Amino acid sequence: MKAIAFTGMPGAGKTEAVKVAKEMGIKVVSMGDEVRNEARKRGLELNDENVGKIADEMRKKYGMDIWAKKCIEKLSSEKIIVIDGIRNIEEVETFRKRIKNFILVAIHASPKTRYERLMKREREDDSKNVEELKEREKRELSWGLGDVIAMADIVLINEGDLEEFREKVREILS
Repeated sequence: MKAIAFTGMPGAGKTEAVKVAKEMGIKVVSMGDEVRNEARKRGLELNDENVGKIADEMRKKYGMDIWAKKCIEKLSSEKIIVIDGIRNIEEVETFRKRIKNFILVAIHASPKTRYERLMKREREDDSKNVEELKEREKRELSWGLGDVIAMADIVLINEGDLEEFREKVREILS
């Protein structure tokens, strides 16, 4: 099995990269989906505050790699998979132990670009304003996201044209 894992700050382009993978018929395992599923199980509204609180709480209670472990339970015998939403080194290490051919891709975009995208995206658990977004970033960086980005095997810059970015993602996934 080969796994390509996407990481990056909120709004960098991970969701768009995942769309490309799905269009190519590649199975996607989303760590964020696991967190959102836990929120739903608890009957909580899907918003940034609740999702962030659950992600943080579960990491503190069960270890920094809890979401990676939950995703590993969903792995099958696919030839290639995409893992979306790596947030810390412990998650990377957990996946590397289980998957020999593991490639970590950091998607990078400037804060200005990311903020503009997130304000347009309107996913139900997104930050609703720049201040909330900064709080979300601070929380995710406290989990070790910056270290993960720094340790990536591939860094993909996503500042320009959407189709250009999608083509770069297709090249990596091919």
